[in-house]
Amino acid sequence: MEFFRNPNIDFLGKKWYFLAFSLVFSVAGVLSMLFWHGIPLGVDFRGGTLVYVKFSHAPDYNAIRVAMDRAGLLNARRQRYGPVTNNEVLIALEEKETSEQALDRGKVQIINALESNAPQGKLDLNNTSSLALTSYLLQKDPLRAGTDANQRYAAQAQAIVNYRDKTRGGVLSSFDELKGVADPAVIAALREGFYLSDFGVRNVEIVGPQVGKQLQTQAKLAVLYSLAGMLVYLGFRFEWIYGVAAVVTVFHDTLITVGAFSLANKEISLTVIAAILTLIGYSNNDTIVIFDRIRENLKLMRREKLADVVNKSINQTLSRTILTAGLTFLTVLALYLFGGEVLHGFSFALVIGILIGTYSSIAIAAPILVAYQDWRTKRKQGPMVTAGKESRRRAV
Repeated sequence: MEFFRNPNIDFLGKKWYFLAFSLVFSVAGVLSMLFWHGIPLGVDFRGGTLVYVKFSHAPDYNAIRVAMDRAGLLNARRQRYGPVTNNEVLIALEEKETSEQALDRGKVQIINALESNAPQGKLDLNNTSSLALTSYLLQKDPLRAGTDANQRYAAQAQAIVNYRDKTRGGVLSSFDELKGVADPAVIAALREGFYLSDFGVRNVEIVGPQVGKQLQTQAKLAVLYSLAGMLVYLGFRFEWIYGVAAVVTVFHDTLITVGAFSLANKEISLTVIAAILTLIGYSNNDTIVIFDRIRENLKLMRREKLADVVNKSINQTLSRTILTAGLTFLTVLALYLFGGEVLHGFSFALVIGILIGTYSSIAIAAPILVAYQDWRTKRKQGPMVTAGKESRRRAV
């Protein structure tokens, strides 16, 4: 299947436009990383506490920010979590401990920050554990339970918490919702000592700073090893200049992708690193296809200039490049639009990376070969870049 039939586009004639495009986006990303947003590392790398909060209504992110600032949580990050209809928000705190106390402290900090208008002397039923609820009911003893009070109230408290968390998604809107779940006398007692806030803390997770530091190191090593492996492979498969061109191209793709995260102020998590490593392989594969066609054409068109050979090779593989990249792009675009918040960073990296990776295989990798040949010609070190030992022997 061909997307184009016998295209004849002078890609190398437009190399300065390509260079300007790459410079604009690369410089913008670098400036953002140096002076504006920095590299927005996620909690996986920074270390901290993740607090998942469920609201009974669409959350007001500005109000949440104001509440966090008022409570002194100035560096807390907020983002939507899950589908929009779930009304869930993920709040990341820069907690530097990994103890159980740190988990409880993070939860309490968020609850205290968001409960700015709590009734005096009452507890929040949406953020009360079954143990605390049991203790309250034992103190009030609305059922006059007698000797089996502990067992009966523990069962009532657990039924209420299970209904709140599993059936109502963590947030009760009215005490009337508990009819049929708990005894009427228990519900009446709850009305006296509890109120219902418009949110509930669903879960709390923590990543220690040591783990985050280790993950940073491993992520950097993974990227560097992949680049080094590409350079060695292409050096043996073609010539070292092909490996250099591919590595420079992948570095260009990675820089623009990370720069896009910085410009958009999106956190870089472990899933984003996985996406970047995927893009390194994807971009490298696209580049090898073009390089392989260049090598074949060099054997058939030994009297032609390298620039003409490269242009012809790119045009010959253009249909394959667009069909492959286009189908992959549509897939990751659907993942970005409908994959949910958990996959948002991963799919965003793939969307940017596939566009830039396809572009760079044509606009960056190939012109590097021609630029090297021009440099060799001026230095009188050889008339043409060849594709390997076999091509060199035939040229001789």
